[in-house]
Amino acid sequence: MTNSDSRDVPSDLQKYGVPFYGAGWIPYNHVISKLTSQEKNEEDNKEGKDPTLSKDNEITTSQNYVALAGGGGEGHSGIPNAIIVTHVDFDANSLSDQPVFKLGTDSDLPYRMTVHPRGDGIICALQQSCRLFEWEESGGNEVQKLGIKVSEKVLTQLEDVGQQLALTFNSEGSILAVGGEDGSLRVFKWPSMEIILNEAKAHSSVKDLDFSCDENFLVSLGSGLCRIWDVTSSKAVASLAKGNDEVFAFCRFSQINDKKQVLYIAAITGKNHGGSILTWNTTTWKRMRSNRVVQEAISAFNVSADGKFLALGTVGGDLFIINSSNMRVQMMVKRAHLGLVTALTFSPDSRALISASMDSSARLTLIKDKTKSGGMSWLIIFMVLLAIAVYFMKENGIVP
Repeated sequence: MTNSDSRDVPSDLQKYGVPFYGAGWIPYNHVISKLTSQEKNEEDNKEGKDPTLSKDNEITTSQNYVALAGGGGEGHSGIPNAIIVTHVDFDANSLSDQPVFKLGTDSDLPYRMTVHPRGDGIICALQQSCRLFEWEESGGNEVQKLGIKVSEKVLTQLEDVGQQLALTFNSEGSILAVGGEDGSLRVFKWPSMEIILNEAKAHSSVKDLDFSCDENFLVSLGSGLCRIWDVTSSKAVASLAKGNDEVFAFCRFSQINDKKQVLYIAAITGKNHGGSILTWNTTTWKRMRSNRVVQEAISAFNVSADGKFLALGTVGGDLFIINSSNMRVQMMVKRAHLGLVTALTFSPDSRALISASMDSSARLTLIKDKTKSGGMSWLIIFMVLLAIAVYFMKENGIVP
C-alpha cells in the first residue's frame, strides 16, 4: 500500500507501508523462462507430448523488478508483514507507486531474504524457520505478471532452527549458506538441501555471509572475527581478526580484474563510530588497506557486480556510492531515507541501486559515471587555456 502523500514524493522514492529489512533484484528472464516452461510442460502432459522447452519459449525482452521484505513483527502493531514486488523503470528513473504484487506473511516477519539467481524463488528467514516462496504469474499487463506464493517444498533442514541473520546463494544458485543468531553456519547443495557444512559455533552470532566470485570460498562474519571457508573441503582456511576500535559489520567479495578478487569488510570504527572499508588479499588473507569513508555508522553495504562501486547506507539514512578504484565518494544522497538504511542491492548490470529502509521506503538511484563527465570537463578547461594562450601570444606579437 502506497503512502497517501505519494503525490508529493519523488518517483524514485516510494513508500509501501512496510518497514523493510531485505531487498533483491529479481532475475526476470530466468523466472519467466521457468514459468513458461512449467506452463508448456503442463500443456504437453495433458496432450501426451514430450515436455521440452522450445526456442519459442526463450525470453528476448526483459523487465526490471525488485523484491522487498519486512514488516512490523509478530506483535499487534497493525503494521503488516509482507513480501513486495515493485517494478523499476530506468528511463523514467522511477519505482512503481503501487506494489506490482504483495504477499502477506501473517504474524511471520521476513527478517532476512535471498533471491535465487536462476529463478527458483525467494528464501526468507522468519523468527524460527526459513521458508521458500516461488514465483507465479499474477496476470495483468506486461509490468504486472510476477507474483509470489508459498512453495509446497518445505525446507525441513531449516525448520525450528531459530532466527537466521544471513542467507545467500552462490552465483550459480547451486549452494545455499545460512547463518544464525546462535552462531551456527549451515551450507547446503541446492535444490537437494544436502548439507555440506554444519558448524554449530562458527561465531557467537553470524552477521553476514558471501561467496567468492570464483565460488571457491565462503566468508562468514561475526562482530570481531571473519572466517574463510573452502567450499570444496568445507574447512576453515583463514581467520581475519578486527583491529582496535573496529567492529565488523558486513562482508563482500569483489572482482577487481579478470584474474584478481578482493574481500571487503565494512566496519564501524573509532570512538565516533564512523565507517571504514577494509580490503583483504584473497591469496594471503592479509589486510591490504583501510579507508575511512563515512562519518556515521554503516547500517547496510553491498558491491556492484562489475566491482566498480561500493554502496553504503548509514544509520542516519544517508546513501554513499564509493568508487572502488580510489575509495572516494562517487555519489552521495543526503537523507535518502528518513530512517536507517537496512538493505542495498545493485542491478545486475551495475547501473542502478535500490536502497530500502525501516521507514517503509525504497529508493532507486541511477549511478552517474563521473569518469566520462570528468574527462569532458578537463577537455573544456584545456580548450579554454589554449584559447587564452593563443590570445596572449597574438597580443605580444609572438604569433602573427
